[in-house]
Amino acid sequence: MTATQEMIASSKARECDVLPAGGSDPERFDVAETWYPVAYLEDLDKTLPTRFILLDRGIVIWWDPNQSIWRVFEDKCPHRLAPLSEGRVNEEGLLECPYHGWAFSGSGSCERIPQASEDVQAQLSNRSCAVVLPTSAKQGLLFVYPGKAENAQKVQVPIMDAVEDEPDGWVILNTFRDLPYDALTLLENVLDASHIPYTHHKTVGNRNNAAPMEMEVTESSKQGFQGIWPEGPRKGKLGTQHTTFVAPSLMYHDLTSKQFGRTMTVVYAVPMRKGECRVFARFPFKFSSKLPSFFIKRTPRWWSHIGNNGVLEDDQIFLHIQERELEKAGEKPYAQTCYLPTQADRYVLQFRKWVSDYKADPFPGQVLSRELPKDALLDRYNSHTRHCGSCAPALKRIQTIRKGAIIASAVAWSAVPALTALLGELTPLVASLLTAIPLAAFALWLWLGNLEQKFYKGRELPPRNALGKS
Repeated sequence: MTATQEMIASSKARECDVLPAGGSDPERFDVAETWYPVAYLEDLDKTLPTRFILLDRGIVIWWDPNQSIWRVFEDKCPHRLAPLSEGRVNEEGLLECPYHGWAFSGSGSCERIPQASEDVQAQLSNRSCAVVLPTSAKQGLLFVYPGKAENAQKVQVPIMDAVEDEPDGWVILNTFRDLPYDALTLLENVLDASHIPYTHHKTVGNRNNAAPMEMEVTESSKQGFQGIWPEGPRKGKLGTQHTTFVAPSLMYHDLTSKQFGRTMTVVYAVPMRKGECRVFARFPFKFSSKLPSFFIKRTPRWWSHIGNNGVLEDDQIFLHIQERELEKAGEKPYAQTCYLPTQADRYVLQFRKWVSDYKADPFPGQVLSRELPKDALLDRYNSHTRHCGSCAPALKRIQTIRKGAIIASAVAWSAVPALTALLGELTPLVASLLTAIPLAAFALWLWLGNLEQKFYKGRELPPRNALGKS
């Protein structure tokens, strides 16, 4: 065989080892045959199993201490279908079912059935095994493959290529939240740059920057599409913005400007169940100045998340309602249901066309639940805080400091009469200190109380609708 023939043979072999996301059917995108992020690695607890819903399927994420790797199983014991996420990782490093103590190794095999006698050996049956899903840890995220396990290694994990190709110099802000609307609704929303000046006015947008937008789709296929906005944001003041949709769940805007350097908005929309998704939002920056990086690196992650939650809540309520109005249209084509007369909706139309052309709805035929009240839609604790490895401990620290502040205030006030009796007439300086200390502690208690609430719920009145100067 010649060198050229060897190269051709090697190339064909590599092609055979690669599968496109979504399966090989050219007319359908199989949403199970792809990788999805399910958690930031820094938010996972190695001592506790974590439950997640992916494509209406319960899964359990747990740390296998024997192999030092994150594992993902289907979240049900083969015995009586109890959720393994309610169990524990036992002293032998096995995932133990909470119901009857069946214990599973990282491979999914059942290593122990306490109720079985030695002569039965029921754990040797394939029916005793847990269902294992392939995992991959990349760029700080844990990815899971819910499709056929044998295909997992052949399908590319959707990561931030720009960060992978040029890893130096990036500063990345990360957040996540469980949202009360479909992954499709989320993707449609983040692809649409035209809503930012209005929806996010006073948070990350400004109404005065709204202007005609000429978008162009430059390439499209079953694997997604690419687009360009030549003028770019802020009426052309920042430069051209490129947009990429990587089917079925990744979208990013990429912008390089002389003022700020390169900035990206990266969004993974992970379908949990009908009407619910988890967003993983990542903001990689390569600033032209070192000063922004200095401050960003020193900002606590939990503090950034408070602001991120506020931005997500800008459109959370109306997107929840909007998709219910869209559902009422039934089988009517999207372009007929909504009136889309401008080029600003070019990406939205392309995305909806992709969903229709490749039958990519994750939950076909399912209907949305009833509309939720505002309190539920603005719930931060259950949709973010309790899952977050930064916000949950920060909340506990704030609560502890707050208790200490009110105790300090009470002790300081109660000490005033005793000190007065002991010292007699107090000097102005001592009197001022005795007054200031409890007042300062009480003020700290009040301020921390306001901060504490930001971990539990969002603002009912978005900044764009607040009275005052617009």
